[in-house]
Amino acid sequence: MASYCLLAGRLQQALGHGARRYHISAVLCQRAKVAMSQFEPNEYISYEKVEKNIDIVRKRLDRPLTLSEKIVYGHLDDPVKQDIVRGKTYLRLRPDRVAMQDATAQMAMLQFISSGLPRVAVPSTIHCDHLIEAQLGGDQDLKRAKDVNKEVYNFLATAAGKYGVGFWKPGSGIIHQIILENYAYPGVLLIGTDSHTPNGGGLGGICIGVGGADAVDVMAGIPWELKCPNVIGVKLTGKLSGWSSPKDVILKVAGILTVKGGTGAIVEYHGPGVDSISCTGMATICNMGAEIGATTSVFPYNHRMKKYLEKTGRSGVASVADEFKSSLVPDEGCEYDQLIELNLDELKPHINGPFTPDLATPVSQVGAVAEQKGWPLDIRVDIKKGEKNTIVTSYNRNFTGRNDANPETHAFVTSPEVFVTLPLVRLLL
Repeated sequence: MASYCLLAGRLQQALGHGARRYHISAVLCQRAKVAMSQFEPNEYISYEKVEKNIDIVRKRLDRPLTLSEKIVYGHLDDPVKQDIVRGKTYLRLRPDRVAMQDATAQMAMLQFISSGLPRVAVPSTIHCDHLIEAQLGGDQDLKRAKDVNKEVYNFLATAAGKYGVGFWKPGSGIIHQIILENYAYPGVLLIGTDSHTPNGGGLGGICIGVGGADAVDVMAGIPWELKCPNVIGVKLTGKLSGWSSPKDVILKVAGILTVKGGTGAIVEYHGPGVDSISCTGMATICNMGAEIGATTSVFPYNHRMKKYLEKTGRSGVASVADEFKSSLVPDEGCEYDQLIELNLDELKPHINGPFTPDLATPVSQVGAVAEQKGWPLDIRVDIKKGEKNTIVTSYNRNFTGRNDANPETHAFVTSPEVFVTLPLVRLLL
């Protein structure tokens, strides 16, 4: 999508005084508006405003900016007067949108209703997925959830309809996948009432998990406060190949940073290795950033994201993102508070655990380590209650008792690729 102002200006010069005979429409001097999503045709992406704010902040700080800084500072309520010191000052921000899951949306909507406002100030959505418990099977579990939570779902649906909030009913899908496919876009600042909201970083957005009170403030039009995050850079070189997968990137990073290493920071992936990772793979990496305590994680805009946007019916968003790409990638020479370098050519498949997602072990060494530490080697389902056992999943968490409420269970996380091979050998070797 071209900016037509330059074209109109050159045409005016070429025609000279004769231009009076022609009507050069003012529309040519405006970039076409692009809707945030197909469900909100009158809510537009504000790249121009973000770009303007970035220019103001860059001049003030007089240094190159990371991608994280561009997106965060691009959404400042007052970029001229805002104090900006990474890790110290508190920023007043204007997020683009809010997302809520059904368990946390109840109190958030009650609080918003008590404000007396007629409508939410920013695009917002409710996603009914967390109250569906996996017990018997998909269809049966969905039916049970609708029966048990009927009053909750009715309240959320009617409140959403009255106050202009999008409503995704039970069975519509997991909140993070719906956001990635419909609402996330490069450069968005999105807050969500779930810890894995950073999943949207796989599409180049700053997506942060918050509490219900924060969501209410933003829906009410109040600036949102965030402690100015530090930025941890993860430079990726080489290419993923063989059995190594995007999940192994975050498993390796978790082993380096630990479960607290990302606290107060945005993890920003960059470098030539990024291009070997799919958009959904990037989302997987950003999703599990919550397990290292990061504020969020993000990838720079590239052709992978463009293709994903096009395949999910958002070619217009991809086109305008191409036009503003300089604001959707880090500045050359920008500095990080901490830098990790990871060569994907050398990355091996990992299994992390037990009891914590940051105990990273290459698959080739798991057998020896398991025997040395006395981990249960058999992977079984026929166990007695409370018996020491090993569970391996492709999930994002493996904290004590989370899988089966048994504190003796040795829970591990790994990639889907490695996971599907383990039932064949039935051993943690």
